[in-house]
Formats: sequence, C-alpha cells, structure tokens
Amino acid sequence: MALETAGPTQLLILGGTAEAAALARRLAGVPGLAVTSSLAGRTTGGRDLPGALRVGGFGGVDGLAAYLATAGIDLVVDATHPFAAQMTDNAAAACTAAGVARLRLQRPAWQPVAGDRWQHVADAAEAAQALGRQGANVFLATGRTDLAAFAHLGDTHFLVRLVEPPKAPLELAHFTLVTGRGPFREADDRALLERHAIDVVVTKNSGGDGAYAKLAAARALGLPVVMIDRPSEPEGETVGDVEAARQWVLARLGAE
Repeated sequence: MALETAGPTQLLILGGTAEAAALARRLAGVPGLAVTSSLAGRTTGGRDLPGALRVGGFGGVDGLAAYLATAGIDLVVDATHPFAAQMTDNAAAACTAAGVARLRLQRPAWQPVAGDRWQHVADAAEAAQALGRQGANVFLATGRTDLAAFAHLGDTHFLVRLVEPPKAPLELAHFTLVTGRGPFREADDRALLERHAIDVVVTKNSGGDGAYAKLAAARALGLPVVMIDRPSEPEGETVGDVEAARQWVLARLGAE
C-alpha cells in the first residue's frame, strides 16, 4: 500500500557505511521518493551521495523524533555501523514515538572458518583483559572510540589503523599509527602484520568484505584474533543486503 502524502515519500537513511551509500545510489531517481542521507560526521569521506545530505547528530531520541516530524520523514532505513549501538537504539525509539516505519540494514557478521583462532569477547574492556601477555605486539583495529580501553597496557605495543589521522593524541603509551580506508587486500595486510611482528589481532565483528583481509591474513600466519562480538539490537525488521532494503522501500512506496 502506498503512503498517502502530499508530496514525495521522504526516506531518511542513517548512514556512514558502504551499504548506506549503495542504497542511496540505487534509490536515486525513483519517482515519488526523496532521499536524505544522514552522516555522523566523524570522518570526511562518504559524502558524494545523491539526494539530500545531513551531517551531525540529532540530539538523542527526542531530537531525532523531532527531526522526523519536522522533516516529514515517512520511512527510515538504519544502515549505520553494526557497532553504532546508541544510534540504532535511538532510531528504534524515535521511530516508535513518531510512528515512522523503520528497517535495519545490517551486513552479516563474520563467521570463523577452519584455521581461525578466534577468542570471542563482549566489548573492548574484555578484549584488553584477554590480551594478558605483556610486551606483545598487537594490531588494534577497533576504531578510534575504543582505544582508551587499552591505555593501561603500558608494556604492549599497538599497531593502530584508523581511517583518517586523529585530531587528538591517542591514549596509548606505545603505538604505531597507520591510516587507510578499505577495502584492504589480504596480501597487503599479511605484509603489514609481518612487518610489525604482530602477535595478536584485536577487531570488532563488523562484517563485510572491506576489512576482512586482516582476518584472512591472521589465519594465514596462524595468529590469534580477539573478536569483539556485536552488541544486542532492538527488535524490528532487519535485512542483510542492499537489494532487500531497496525492495522494502519500493514496497512501501507502492512501486512494482
């Protein structure tokens, strides 16, 4: 059933991921649909998108609910990162409060295969506890926001990979910083781990192809991986790929 609105159906994509960008591009030019992509603004990339663009936070659940009402949003696709738990929780609560249909687009989690040596942990603090070994060389691929959990490990040397150079000094006592934006290649990540004599890899289970290379490289080198599992999510309809999200939007638009 098509939504009865005076103008085009207003879709808000909560983005910052490759899937969000792909969805915006695949919905560009659909008759009767206006797309707004929202980015948190933590990095400068990912802004070359069709449709309207909004950068920055909303101000919690109340702020997002107010935005949905003011902007006349009819549909929301939450395509944020699997570890953007606060944004996903806020989106679920705000959409419920505003009576707006919401879909969660979340890439499937990585699964271990033969040869992997994964230790599953719940969060960054537990990952830091799992390291244990003093003097180890650790490839820390968790993103900027979780580095503080490892700051007390003064005898550990960290190889930190970030998308962009940080604006403030890192909290770690001993580290080497490299920057780069995926997708990465297994051969390159294997060379990186070997060059820095890495003993263990720490990462979040982000899923997708872009950052999988480090896991394949760790497997090839026989290295253990401390895998931070995904946080729990609010109930609601969820799909795992861009095409399914596109079909969800078109079905609510009344398109065939």
